[in-house]
Amino acid sequence: MKIAVYPGSFDPATNGHLDIIKRSGALFDKVIVAVLNNPNKKPLFSIKERMGILKKTCGNLENVEIDSFSGLLMDYAKSKNANTIVKGLRAVSDFEYELQMAHMNKKLNPDIETIFIMTSSKYSYLSSSLVKEVAQFGGCIRGLVPEIIEEDIYRRFKKVTV
Repeated sequence: MKIAVYPGSFDPATNGHLDIIKRSGALFDKVIVAVLNNPNKKPLFSIKERMGILKKTCGNLENVEIDSFSGLLMDYAKSKNANTIVKGLRAVSDFEYELQMAHMNKKLNPDIETIFIMTSSKYSYLSSSLVKEVAQFGGCIRGLVPEIIEEDIYRRFKKVTV
């Protein structure tokens, strides 16, 4: 069975993330979307909330599982019997960082491969940080995130939607 882990903070999940999840689901028997608990970041949504958002938006994808983890990605992937890590790329700048991570992960566990999936061009500029910044100042985030979470994001900043 081909099992992939797609790790990330997903704070919040964007339509770019969902694009990578759906496309990964077509390539693997099972895709585990793994929400990272990063103690160095102050997230907008809790782990539980981010997992809930992903479950709502990916619930129709039969081979997609939503989970969370802390610690080393390679330890988590091994515990899930995964043989592949999926990373989405938007630009060359993403590649440089992700290449370093892929090499380190390969050193930690040579049995697990990393594959890069280029985001669809319509999401190439999109990031969770950018969505949060636009929402914080009341800008329109329609089409950038799943519609069912737009209001949740605005509420975090107590802004009225545009």
